[in-house]
Amino acid sequence: MIGDSRPLRLLFTLGRPFSPFYRAVMVLRAALYRRGILRRHRLPVVVISVGNLAMGGSGKTPMVRYIVRLLRAQGRKPAIISRGYGGRSGARVTVVADNHQVRCDAATAGDEPFLLAASLPGVPVVTSKSRVEAGRLAIDRFGVDTLVMDDGFQHLRLQRDLDLVLFHGPALLAPFCLADNRVLPGGELREPAAALARAHALIITGTQEMEPARLATAKTVLQQAASGRPVFVGRYRPARWLRRGGDGQGCMELEEARKIPAYAFCGIARPDSFHRLLTEAGFNVLGISKFVDHAIYSPVALEAIRQQARALGARILLTTEKDFVKLGPASTRPLKLPVLECSVEMILDPDFDRFISEYFH
Repeated sequence: MIGDSRPLRLLFTLGRPFSPFYRAVMVLRAALYRRGILRRHRLPVVVISVGNLAMGGSGKTPMVRYIVRLLRAQGRKPAIISRGYGGRSGARVTVVADNHQVRCDAATAGDEPFLLAASLPGVPVVTSKSRVEAGRLAIDRFGVDTLVMDDGFQHLRLQRDLDLVLFHGPALLAPFCLADNRVLPGGELREPAAALARAHALIITGTQEMEPARLATAKTVLQQAASGRPVFVGRYRPARWLRRGGDGQGCMELEEARKIPAYAFCGIARPDSFHRLLTEAGFNVLGISKFVDHAIYSPVALEAIRQQARALGARILLTTEKDFVKLGPASTRPLKLPVLECSVEMILDPDFDRFISEYFH
């Protein structure tokens, strides 16, 4: 869990007296939307929200990508709408990608919207603080019939047809998370666990890190918290090919990369999960540099990575796809080592595919 660090645990402990106030605000807000006092907007297409209840990474980006590919395989015309966290675009609504090409860089769009646009050619990606405005533009300009809303569980202004809530499996039973039902600032939850009554399905991700007995316990906890909503299980695996930047172009096959001494770096919510994934996939990882989520890599940070990798005898650098999209040739050349993007695929049970398919029939 993200609260494994001592500073964050201390923050949660000190913040516990203030949690009831935050809880009351979130409960009141949800009630105002539910009773129509705060207006909710309905768009003339199917809206699927992918979100989470707890802070930190839960695999929303791989899940959005999985759902979009599933929808396209079923003949749907989806678009992705997102807040565009971290993006520098000053526009009220930003078209990151249209039906034909990516139109923004990662700095303008935000790393996650850009990553989704780059990995899903032909799928419109639109960002805005108002997901309603982003959705309207996607419908009017691109003729889509389905909207997939990234990080949308707390965005109650836009009505949705399916609300999918993700949990990082290893964190589910940890202190300060769902088992304790502690909301900010005294725990990791953005809302009380009772908010799961709005969800249509729950997905436990990162289950490749969990023992079967612990996974079974986590599923039981979720089913009890969400009044029997269906619970699905997802896991990550590295893609067969690793994209290559820096001193080389093209791709490197997974089997080849496993044989080369590597140094890893990342700026994501759960860096230890990335490190574990690389190790379990058979990479020879000599060390890892961990940065804050959505980190922007300064020349000083890149030089520190280079020195650490060189001191340990690494011959390649490994990073996440979210970090890779922020590294252009100008920033990777000083590293003097090939930089490989280790993209991950979300693998879900066939039952989840049927759940999504049955909604449209």
